[in-house]
Amino acid sequence: MSATTTPAKPALDPRAQFLAQLETSLQQNAFIKLVLARHVGSEADLQRVIIKPLTVKDQACLSFVYRYKTRDITRNLPLPEAQALIAELLPESFRNAHLLTLTDEVQLEFSKKGKPMLHRNTPQQMREAPAAGHDREKKRYLELTRPFLTDLGVTNKQHELIPAMSRKWKQINKFIEVFSHALSSSALAEGQPVRVADFGSGKGYLTFAIHDYLRNSLQREAQVTGVELREDMVTLCNNAAARLEHPGLVFQHGDVRTVVPAEIDVMIALHACDIATDYAIHTGIRCGAAIIMCSPCCHKQIRQQIQSPSLLKPMLQYGLHLGQQAEMVTDSLRALYLEACGYETKVFEFISLEHTNKNKMILAVRREQPQDPAALLVKIQALKDFYAIEEHCLETLLKADGLLA
Repeated sequence: MSATTTPAKPALDPRAQFLAQLETSLQQNAFIKLVLARHVGSEADLQRVIIKPLTVKDQACLSFVYRYKTRDITRNLPLPEAQALIAELLPESFRNAHLLTLTDEVQLEFSKKGKPMLHRNTPQQMREAPAAGHDREKKRYLELTRPFLTDLGVTNKQHELIPAMSRKWKQINKFIEVFSHALSSSALAEGQPVRVADFGSGKGYLTFAIHDYLRNSLQREAQVTGVELREDMVTLCNNAAARLEHPGLVFQHGDVRTVVPAEIDVMIALHACDIATDYAIHTGIRCGAAIIMCSPCCHKQIRQQIQSPSLLKPMLQYGLHLGQQAEMVTDSLRALYLEACGYETKVFEFISLEHTNKNKMILAVRREQPQDPAALLVKIQALKDFYAIEEHCLETLLKADGLLA
């Protein structure tokens, strides 16, 4: 009786081997990255697709970043759907696929005639697995699940970010990040309540955010006051604060000249136009604020006074440059006045608000041991003399209260 033999299974073609390797890496949590290149599809501006692991609501996904010449588009797909899409794209849309795993590096190439070729490289030591969390590249100081974000229209009822609010969400997180670093370097004791005044609070995005961060993230007692000129916004925000049970958060009708708290630990004024920024900084200093956060806008007072030296006039004959000079001089003097009043001050780029392209922030943290302001006052006067500036609103306010010699 003759023995029967089992016919050998036909070898997988290179494309099938590549897709099998991809599936194995996903099953073994060894997948790091996949890059699809040599685009041959119908979208002329599409250059490549970069695919990385991602976890969304405890579900394993793949994040597809479609890289065009002038923009990126991101799609997050569950694993089965993602694998099906990758198989569909090879080789109809892309002729090169580069797979990186913990243990292998595999490249699939297609010739002009469509013949697949597989190249494999095994590293000498295992690579480190990347984090697959949604926020693995950037720490978030607030969670999208916070109720106030849904109430204010940043997220939907499923706590998912509304695409049109992505810039606002980025701004909120950056603002809290800046505040968090300032708070940690300030002299505010951990056990004491934090009193915050936000002038020009608008719809209250940042006001709610800082209150939520202090009370829920840091577990600190917080008294936060939003000050806004538009009465409808004040009513809207007070109703939201009551509905969402934000104790210690209130909104008042007025501005920095009419609402003057007795004591402030944190003074915020974003997009305060022209000398309104000076009044806000003055209020912060006068009330002994440990942290002052300003995003200035418009610089009319100084621009009208500046007499530029003749050497600079050819450069400043252009209105844009003249405006930039007025902005730089005005905010430099503000920063120097803050330094002279005992603050460590930084001027840096922030994220522009939705109603202005201004993106500068002045951040001041009060020093525990103020420096002698004499040398700074000499520099300030020299700068004023150079530009023939006779009056700066902040200086006038500080001198009137005896806060500046």
